[in-house]
Amino acid sequence: MKTKIERAIKKVEEHAAIEQEQKALILEKLKEWKEEEHAINDIAVKFENWWIELEPIFAELGLV
Repeated sequence: MKTKIERAIKKVEEHAAIEQEQKALILEKLKEWKEEEHAINDIAVKFENWWIELEPIFAELGLV
């Protein structure tokens, strides 16, 4: 689990399309979850909600 979270952290850090404000918040939460045992469920829910909000934007850009 910790390696998956570490990979997610790296991807977020490298992703240019995420605003710096949002990136900082996402990274902070991922680093907190990295230390928690049940973090993977929280991450899945948070990213699913995040995707639901952003999918229409990506669709408009032709990325979905």
